[in-house]
Amino acid sequence: MIKDMIPVGTQRAVARREANPFTFLQQEIDRLFDGFGRNFPPFATPAAMMPRMDVSETDKTIEICAELPGLETKDVQLNLADNTLTIRGEKKSEREEQDKDYHLVERSFGAFSRSVALPEGVKDEDVSAEIAKGLLKVTVKKPAPKQSKQIDIKTAA
Repeated sequence: MIKDMIPVGTQRAVARREANPFTFLQQEIDRLFDGFGRNFPPFATPAAMMPRMDVSETDKTIEICAELPGLETKDVQLNLADNTLTIRGEKKSEREEQDKDYHLVERSFGAFSRSVALPEGVKDEDVSAEIAKGLLKVTVKKPAPKQSKQIDIKTAA
């Protein structure tokens, strides 16, 4: 009588659960761990420390804009190695409040690093950067395209 009330599409799944309760338990554990961390606020994840960036290009330059709110020149490093531009920095917490008990802290602090692959041939002197109002703007001059040279073929005597 109860079996007649179970919709046709789910009848097999119910039968399998009854046949092997450990399979059902494993599925529930997997579901629990798959959902773990989804409801954490974004500031609790390492990805929240990564600055958001825009990378654009013109005929002559590549422009990289990174959001670095609250950071100054002394807090940011810019490195160029092996055609890769790396932006590194650290947000520091300099708080000393002894009369307060915090129940929620939404400001994030810690180190971050972002890298951008650049075309082959970019030199240090081709990169300039400035930071203002929490926005780092990096301008990279594109290297000149390599010119192919035709080689004359001589006839052997």
